[in-house]
Amino acid sequence: MSWRSEQIWIELIPGSRRGSNFVWAFILFFGSLEFILVGTASYFSQNLIAFFPQGMVMIFYGISGLFISLYLSSMLFWNVGGGYNQFDKTRGVICIFRWVFPGRNRRLLLRFFMKDIRSIRIEVKEGFYTRRLLYMDIRGQKAIPLTRTDEVLTPVEIEKKAAELASFLCVPIEVL
Repeated sequence: MSWRSEQIWIELIPGSRRGSNFVWAFILFFGSLEFILVGTASYFSQNLIAFFPQGMVMIFYGISGLFISLYLSSMLFWNVGGGYNQFDKTRGVICIFRWVFPGRNRRLLLRFFMKDIRSIRIEVKEGFYTRRLLYMDIRGQKAIPLTRTDEVLTPVEIEKKAAELASFLCVPIEVL
């Protein structure tokens, strides 16, 4: 989702709050509860499985699953990776904002001058795991990714996005 005018372009980045993450957190939580239930039932001689070693392993996997679902749920709650990209022609500034894990530096804010942008770069890696990423090359610094690594874009979509951004910023496009 993005908002665009003649002078300002704001692009929202969804982060970890995606439907698939909600589904996986839900499945992991209830699946791990089931593992713990079966393991504890075997301890109390319900004759489902033998407690040693199967019941102990089931409890271990259940506790591990609870920790993973807690981690995934906390990422959803904090919206890790979410934020926005703001391109402002009036001030000549680009702001890239992201939420990261809680702590002293919870907010990640990068600011660059538009005059320091060298190009918009499209990186394409074909093969079993096809990856198409959009980067912004900045003088004196590393390239800044503008798309998520797990975002699957068709060649037409990434080309259109790169062309729109390059024309808005008045910079060339590089394809690697």
